[in-house]
Amino acid sequence: MSNELQYLVDAWEQSADSLADVVAGLTEGQWSRATECPGWSVRDVVSHVIGVERELLGDPRPIHSLPSDLAHLRPGDEFARYCEIPVDVRRCHTAAEMTGELGDIVRRRLRMLRESNCAPETEVRGMMGRSTPYQYLLRSRVFDVWTHMQDVRRAMRRPGDLDTPAARVSRDFLLTRLPRVVAEDARIAPGHAVVFDVHGPLEFMRTVTVAPGGRGTIGEQVALAPLVALTTDWETFARLMCGRIRPAAADLKIEGDRQAADRVLAAIAVT
Repeated sequence: MSNELQYLVDAWEQSADSLADVVAGLTEGQWSRATECPGWSVRDVVSHVIGVERELLGDPRPIHSLPSDLAHLRPGDEFARYCEIPVDVRRCHTAAEMTGELGDIVRRRLRMLRESNCAPETEVRGMMGRSTPYQYLLRSRVFDVWTHMQDVRRAMRRPGDLDTPAARVSRDFLLTRLPRVVAEDARIAPGHAVVFDVHGPLEFMRTVTVAPGGRGTIGEQVALAPLVALTTDWETFARLMCGRIRPAAADLKIEGDRQAADRVLAAIAVT
């Protein structure tokens, strides 16, 4: 296994174990507590993680019809409906059933990851049967588990794991989305730059520059006169990009062209 794959497996293990630790001992009422993930409780978030990892293990998906009154599902969003099935079937599961299944899935999945001889570029089966490079699949699973572990931590008011290897993988995963957010979704004109200045457990500054052809690029260079500069802390940045908090409610400093900043913030949620 390459060093990069080993790093990703270790990051996945740490976040999965941390999630299991946070939910251990929760009461039935706490499992039903709402999270910032729209429409999902603590139980739902954990059910999603279990469902995805079961699918990647090759376990059969549940045969289940979703109820028609799930307000958080948008019409026509087949991926969301696909994700909702393993969540909805567990909404009647007890705390003991949830923790037991999560622990079992983490052990099985980690054994599978440790024993894998896939190269980074090997095409493997991902969600919905789609083919994806093994390294990308691992990176996306680290991001997903870390993000949902943070959902649970905030719901339970137990902050942590904001500066782990999985947090860094998640930061880099999100940063790859920023050029499209700025150049395509927010329609920032060519020749302009948008700076993201993030402090806290993970500190970084990135500049997205829009080239003459309209393509966005991201780098660590400091723009002398950016069109927009956005400053916030790492946790808020992640919550914004994951759609967990609205820009109007975020602790955010905005400098520069306010209309352009509003377009960037309107497009910043990528999950």
